[in-house]
Amino acid sequence: MLEVDNKVVLITGGTGSFGKRFVQRLLTRHNPAKVIIYSRDELKQHEMAKTFSPAKYPQMRYFLGDVRDQDRLMRALKGVDVAIHAAALKHVPAAEYNPFEFIKTNVMGAQNLIEACIERGVGKVVALSTDKASNPINLYGATKLCSDKLFVAGNSYSGKEGPRFSVVRYGNVMGSRGSVIPFFMNARGTGTLPITDDRMTRFWITLDQGVDLVFSALKEMQGGEIYVPKIPSMKVSELARAIAPECKMKVIGIRPGEKLHECMIGEDDAPYTYEFKDHYVILPAIDGLSRDAKAMAGAKRVADGFRYSSEINTEWLSGAQFLDILRGYELRDSELVRKDELNEGTKSGVQSEPAVEST
Repeated sequence: MLEVDNKVVLITGGTGSFGKRFVQRLLTRHNPAKVIIYSRDELKQHEMAKTFSPAKYPQMRYFLGDVRDQDRLMRALKGVDVAIHAAALKHVPAAEYNPFEFIKTNVMGAQNLIEACIERGVGKVVALSTDKASNPINLYGATKLCSDKLFVAGNSYSGKEGPRFSVVRYGNVMGSRGSVIPFFMNARGTGTLPITDDRMTRFWITLDQGVDLVFSALKEMQGGEIYVPKIPSMKVSELARAIAPECKMKVIGIRPGEKLHECMIGEDDAPYTYEFKDHYVILPAIDGLSRDAKAMAGAKRVADGFRYSSEINTEWLSGAQFLDILRGYELRDSELVRKDELNEGTKSGVQSEPAVEST
């Protein structure tokens, strides 16, 4: 039996890009007893309910609440078996100017969820993280590093019979809300695309790969792991040229808190990092978290000084490969949606436009 079949699943921040794709996968490929969307934006919940309506999908529940509110979390988590933590404030420059707000949501909100899950006896909890949490230089990355450490330590607080907490960490998600890809696509008509730095590189992952990683973590986790997928790098300038080869590139400089390159596993994590065929696992540095030998079968410890960073990655995405991926999507409301899912949007009266014209 899969980890979500006949289980009650709650997703914080469930109206975001990840939440919607995760729910779509839950409802079409699995058999959850109940799916609870926990988020603070009533309009986004209303829009999501047009596609995943309780009338059509009786498992669906929509629960207004903020991760800053532990009492509300306690009520929402009653009877929940699996929790996915996707709620976060994510905009890097906004974090530099509003640090108190990011700490309240990304750090205190994580602690609230952990404590509520322990009190409610939730079985498994997977938190979404970001490459910016590794060796952070900005406030957003620092809050997500704190969040990661809270979720890892949550296993010590919950004891042997309590919830298991793990983390998945990955790079830029293609087409998610706020992604540079929809931004470049919308800006094509201006004839000029702003580039922060021609040397800048990023890890890239599709939303479906991110969802796959969470399902894999739910299946394999014992508690305390940070899962890092092996994904390709690409220069942001090359991505822009692939999307709009006819446009000029204008270098505008790196924004506040922005890195030239991203790192998902730093040298300091190398002693605790193990390599699998398609991902890495960073094990807890703290004592007392046991490890089933079967779960680590086939893994090897990485070399001392190992660093998994976007500019030294061994796998790179070419412009042609990027376009091949992108042709399977269409742009809708500044977000990329897979073409095989557009029938849901059409039923809701939402129109779309082609993502990329053939070049």
